[in-house]
Amino acid sequence: MTSAPTRVTPAATDRDDGPSRTTRLNGRIGAVIEGVRLGGDLDAATVAAIRERVLAHKVVFFRGQHHLDGVRHEAFARLLGTPVAHPTVPSADGRYALSIASDHGGRANQWHSDVTFVPAYPAFSILRAEVIPPYGGNTLWVNTATAYAELAEPLRTLADSLRALHSNEYDYAAVQPDARDERLDQYHRVFTATSFTTEHPVVRVHPETGERTLVLGNFVQRVRGVSSRDSRLLIDLFQHHIERPENTVRWQWQEGDVAIWDNRATQHYGVDDSGDHPRVLRRITIDGDVAIGVDGRPSVLVSPRTVPAPPFGTPSGASTAGSPEAGAPGSAGSPA
Repeated sequence: MTSAPTRVTPAATDRDDGPSRTTRLNGRIGAVIEGVRLGGDLDAATVAAIRERVLAHKVVFFRGQHHLDGVRHEAFARLLGTPVAHPTVPSADGRYALSIASDHGGRANQWHSDVTFVPAYPAFSILRAEVIPPYGGNTLWVNTATAYAELAEPLRTLADSLRALHSNEYDYAAVQPDARDERLDQYHRVFTATSFTTEHPVVRVHPETGERTLVLGNFVQRVRGVSSRDSRLLIDLFQHHIERPENTVRWQWQEGDVAIWDNRATQHYGVDDSGDHPRVLRRITIDGDVAIGVDGRPSVLVSPRTVPAPPFGTPSGASTAGSPEAGAPGSAGSPA
């Protein structure tokens, strides 16, 4: 679980020359941090500053981190929280680094937050670029806190009242309707080896900043309590507000880049426009808290009964932090 103080909204300034230099990329989301060599040996003050900037800017970028490998990547990740394994997909090296590769499921091409089909989906994701194509392959991020804040008041009230089902059957990384092959089909079988369904509030209260953020994206299956048609209309309505171009930042990757984002306040989209050129990134996620709605109700794991233990480590979504129903039937209990 995350352990930083709650309800602290950091100031997002245009430039910050503290322990490192931070430059905003636009008015709503994204910043570049310079002068930091990421690794497990960073001092506590620098780690706290990085965390504060992630909370403020939602996603931050570091260039030139070529020294990082799987071990150093994980060592740095542990300074931000507890690394967690993907609930179904094995990691690249037997530990926590998930391979995001273009040749087997890594062409996302859809808006999503990571692993929202479990109640305590990751707080942060740390993505490291290993192989980058000669063109294309950018990633976009969007700020779901500003998307909520800029809704008209009647729409905010409506969103506050809704809950939706998320499922990994809506697989962002393997759905390639124009180019399915055996590798992608195999990835899809692995990704959905255990079928998860979780009920989330459409609006969650961020446990560290107190902001309200929209919880949607490609894993959303339907809105509870309305017809299928109305559910689709509601999802499309709020997702349209999230995806507004003014609310996004686009990153052109270079090898050695690292991106860190607040997975509770963003969605992202890997653009599939690099042809057949390879693109390989490694992602480590940090344990999150059970999402809590505006009404105080937590997210609930609908199925399976608990998050199964992966072959290695703690599974993403197994945390019960923040849930008043922790350990109760149907909640996100400890792994079996």
